[in-house]
Amino acid sequence: MITENIGLLALVAFVSIILLWLIFYFVPVGLWFMAIISNVRISLIQLILMRWRKVPPSVIVSAMIEGTKAGLKLNANELEAHYLARGNVTNVVHALVSAEKAGIVLDFKMASAIDLAGRDVFEAVQMSVNPKVINTPPVSAVAKNGIQLIAKARVTVRANIKQLVGGAGEETVLARVGEGIVSSIGSAESHKEVLENPDQISKVVLGKGLDAGTAFEILSIDIADIDVGKNIGAVLQMDQANADKNIAQAKAEERRAMAVALEQENKAKIQEARAQVVMAEADVPLAMAEAFRNGNLGVMDYYKLKNIQADTEMRENLVRPEKK
Repeated sequence: MITENIGLLALVAFVSIILLWLIFYFVPVGLWFMAIISNVRISLIQLILMRWRKVPPSVIVSAMIEGTKAGLKLNANELEAHYLARGNVTNVVHALVSAEKAGIVLDFKMASAIDLAGRDVFEAVQMSVNPKVINTPPVSAVAKNGIQLIAKARVTVRANIKQLVGGAGEETVLARVGEGIVSSIGSAESHKEVLENPDQISKVVLGKGLDAGTAFEILSIDIADIDVGKNIGAVLQMDQANADKNIAQAKAEERRAMAVALEQENKAKIQEARAQVVMAEADVPLAMAEAFRNGNLGVMDYYKLKNIQADTEMRENLVRPEKK
């Protein structure tokens, strides 16, 4: 009997502990009391409903306490809506407190919009107070005299809170600065002018308003380093000369091929003419025999023709040089 009573008491104690845990989980009395002593107006029912809406009451209460202590007026419903929209409530409140201390105009609506846009609003506020230095990659440009210069710049920027939503990012700023450096160096008559006065690049680039439409405000552009690269003008001239030489060689080869073809054609014609002569010479004896039969050629005429041929052959042998 005593053993059964002990078992029953243990079961009741266990169930009581579970019920108390559930009550304190869904009824965050501790958070409500902490909010009350921190002068934060929030009801216990509202905290219970947050549990049912799967919103951590501790996040909302902590954010409201932080804002209240900093002199901000925050609305629990707005904080809860921002959390349900997958926003970072803690980060937004940190940004609002930092902006308030730094004298930067920033309300909850703007801060939550910036956070939902995917930007770190707290980092943006910090960058407004403490500007950021961006190092550009090496930018290659060619002056008018054909000498290449490779420049590196340091761009000091400050976050533009009003342009964080919809404004271009850091990559756009770097691209515009690089474009300005190329334009400035390209307009110089000589690379020596750029090396003597590198600050002229900064003045030209700053005067173009490269931060328009971006989430940053460019404070300064400083040329960190300038190196002399290749003589691009000479390289281009050499490439052009090589191209002209290749064209001339191609044309010469074309003319040579045409000459060879013409020579082969002439040789073929000569061979054809010789073949025709041989064929004609082969017809001579036949013609002479026909002449004998018809009485058009006599014996004396034949001997005279042979004498003329022998005399002609002798003369050719006398004129022709002897073969060694």
